[in-house]
Amino acid sequence: MSPTLKSRAEGRRSSGGRCEPSRFTFHVSRITHHVSRITPPVIRHSSRGFTLVEILIAIGILGMVLAAIFSSWTAILRASKVGLDAAAAVQRARIVMRTLEDSLLCAESFDLNQRYYGFLAENGSEASLSFVARLPESFPRNRKFGDLHVRRVTFSVESGADSGRQLVLRQSPLIMELDKDENEHPLVLAKYVTEFKMEFWDTRANEWADEWRQTNQLPKLVKFALKLADNANSLHRPQQEITRIVNLPATMVRREWQLPGGPRGPGTPGAPGTPGQPGVNPGQPLPGGPGTINPGIRQQ
Repeated sequence: MSPTLKSRAEGRRSSGGRCEPSRFTFHVSRITHHVSRITPPVIRHSSRGFTLVEILIAIGILGMVLAAIFSSWTAILRASKVGLDAAAAVQRARIVMRTLEDSLLCAESFDLNQRYYGFLAENGSEASLSFVARLPESFPRNRKFGDLHVRRVTFSVESGADSGRQLVLRQSPLIMELDKDENEHPLVLAKYVTEFKMEFWDTRANEWADEWRQTNQLPKLVKFALKLADNANSLHRPQQEITRIVNLPATMVRREWQLPGGPRGPGTPGAPGTPGQPGVNPGQPLPGGPGTINPGIRQQ
């Protein structure tokens, strides 16, 4: 018996003097065993997804981004093309001016052989300029002609392959005809030419003339203007206009200077003449007469 029950029984005896049967209360503790069960995780699939409206909005946003990227790319390409066209036009203009100036500075003429030396110029839609010059080695297509540096050069405006006007250059050695390759495949100096105009200083009238009739002489000054467009779409609005004035340092070699031991006229070395115009006296007509085109000069 436990001490607690024993004390309770003795207390009852002393209190009442009677001996009452002891009541034993047993507390049965219920032991609950919790068995932990390990269960695998359950994957729950959400039934929520994208609606059709959300998909359409996403596609619209993606389309706007792609359109912005494409527009930026095309703008870059257009700007690059415009810049390249402008740079090419400037380069072509520089080459044309350099070629014209070099050839005019090397022009020459001999009175005794005027059938081969003639200065021919014509303005208009099919403008052309033809003369004889002793060209330097740096002149275009010089290697093709070797040591034949004295050549007739012809600048002319012709129709191009893209329906535009272009300035071309043809060359032929003196007293020789143009070969087939030079005639059919000239050197294209400039494309998209809208205007090629020439003016010549008339010493008699002291003014600029747009026509040179004294084909057996070289002009003192030549002014030419060239208008170029960047591409075929801008032919009606040319973006470049270049003007140059070239002072020809040469003069026509007179007949008396070419004949050894011949009679010395006025103006020849050792004989009196008019200052500034050797061999020409006031009132004396020029050899061949003005406007005379001698045979043997091929006109392009």
